[in-house]
Amino acid sequence: MKSLPYFSRGEVIRGFGRGSKELGIPTANFPDAVVDNLPADMGTGIYFGWACVGNGDVYKMVMSIGWNPYYKNTKKSMETHVIHTFKEDFYGEILSVVMVGYIRPERSYSSLEALIEAINNDIEEAKMKLELPEHLKLRDDNFFTSAPSSSSDLPPTSASTSQTIMNGH
Repeated sequence: MKSLPYFSRGEVIRGFGRGSKELGIPTANFPDAVVDNLPADMGTGIYFGWACVGNGDVYKMVMSIGWNPYYKNTKKSMETHVIHTFKEDFYGEILSVVMVGYIRPERSYSSLEALIEAINNDIEEAKMKLELPEHLKLRDDNFFTSAPSSSSDLPPTSASTSQTIMNGH
């Protein structure tokens, strides 16, 4: 995909509440203003890359972009699983991500167990791919060191007054 790597930043909002509770795989969700500004050539599916909450450390991540067919969502979402165990939720914090690669298209599953197994496989694949030199170098991109620590540090944009700072290369 010619849009990769793709840099995005926004405030973490409450999603459907399934990641931690139902799947055991917590996700951070971007607001509609971020989702709606994705490039047209960035299809739905599972991506991998790097993520940073506020001014914290940069961690590996996987992200689902789409409608989550298993749940039959009617609203497109960007759900990021940061591959790190956080002590507490970080709703309202700024999440900065760089998507560096694509794993697979989104699809439905016959059971919740099959969905969880697929997500865990995606996580393992992301961990391995992010060790490649061409992906590893993006972990240290200055995009992460320029991250605002809260939504009040974000400048207003045409998409939203406080929820979007950056979408693009």
